[in-house]
Amino acid sequence: MSEAALDRVACTPEAAAWIRRLRAAHGELMFHQSGGCCDGSSPMCYPQGGFRLGARDVKLGDVEGCPYYIGGHQWERWKHTTLLLDVVPGRGGGFSLEAPEGVRFIVRSDVCAP
Repeated sequence: MSEAALDRVACTPEAAAWIRRLRAAHGELMFHQSGGCCDGSSPMCYPQGGFRLGARDVKLGDVEGCPYYIGGHQWERWKHTTLLLDVVPGRGGGFSLEAPEGVRFIVRSDVCAP
């Protein structure tokens, strides 16, 4: 796993409010975006340490003090972008902490210099 935060992720005020709410309910949090099954490349919110990081995972930075990682295969596709974590109404991934709340985290992206 790459420990060097790249400062390639930020969050909207709405997402920040949800992160604070989830942290109050569940303790310290982490995010991971894998590109795997279920919700594909949707960001997933877990209790800190609730997702086992792999050797190729890359830390993009922190949102509201919570580390945000992306899978190595996803990083290869998204490495020229900056991600903006947002929240919208709807049901997200079943393992993500916001799922029972009727909202889901999503990412919006902007191309940046390599």
